[in-house]
Amino acid sequence: MAPPFGYENDRDTPGTTRRSLLAGVAALGTLGAAGCSRVATASTVEGGDLLERLRAAGVVRLGIAGEIPFGYIDKNGELTGEAPELAKVIFKRLGIDKVQPVPTEFGSLIPGLNSQQFDVVAAGMYVNPERCQQVIFADPDYQMLDSFIVRKGNPKGLHTYKDVVAKKARFATGTGYAEIQYAVDAGYKQSDILIVPDQVAGLNAVEAGRVDVFAGTALTTRAVVKKSAKAEATKAFAPLVDGKPHVDGGAFAFRPTETRLRDAFNVELRKLKKSGELFRVLRPFGFTQDEMTDLTAKELCGGGKSG
Repeated sequence: MAPPFGYENDRDTPGTTRRSLLAGVAALGTLGAAGCSRVATASTVEGGDLLERLRAAGVVRLGIAGEIPFGYIDKNGELTGEAPELAKVIFKRLGIDKVQPVPTEFGSLIPGLNSQQFDVVAAGMYVNPERCQQVIFADPDYQMLDSFIVRKGNPKGLHTYKDVVAKKARFATGTGYAEIQYAVDAGYKQSDILIVPDQVAGLNAVEAGRVDVFAGTALTTRAVVKKSAKAEATKAFAPLVDGKPHVDGGAFAFRPTETRLRDAFNVELRKLKKSGELFRVLRPFGFTQDEMTDLTAKELCGGGKSG
């Protein structure tokens, strides 16, 4: 969930390592094996005819990357996560009753989508200008801020990256996380950053006193400290990018030719936002009202494709 260098999320950037939890992929068995075949050849019809073809087939194939809580296979071998559960609701409304997971590495999601290995990316993928040149996005179904893991009581008073620099705090974050760049931009020396595998290792480092602070996304830090007697998560905040607060948003991705499917998806997504049903779908996965958003894909694409 936290981005790699370039202000993108490791759940975000093709070819980079994200906080993947791929062990559940093996639980798919024959279910996942069916996803190895490719979907039908893309249509040349204006706006695409994938929606009609999916309705006729009664199933949509979802590209997932095995990351909790965004899209994964649970201990019972069932597909779940915020994106798959949302997909089940929206595609049913669009006349498609079944969703089928196609697990892959995160960096292979966009290539896999565009080579028609699956119909849509349902992995909570962050929308950014680079991606908007390769796929089109629905509007974000959630937004995400950063947060710190600190010792109980936050003794050093760390609430922003500037605080970390000013108070000379010992700082850690995850492999490939965008928080590395956020800290560097705030003036922290990159060689002094402790890089750990993930938020669990970050929590351990804080609890053991090896660092004063671990930076991650608000969702993951909030979840990982729940059972800790020694650490807590700070209030979510927006890191600064080019001097301005930066908020990421995650969304479903579609092939550039399939604007009709994307637009139909957006219509149903907006209805879910208006009714409050979207929050009810996402809440079991740790999302709060703070993660609900009115951001649009066009805004996050930064003037690129309006995906």
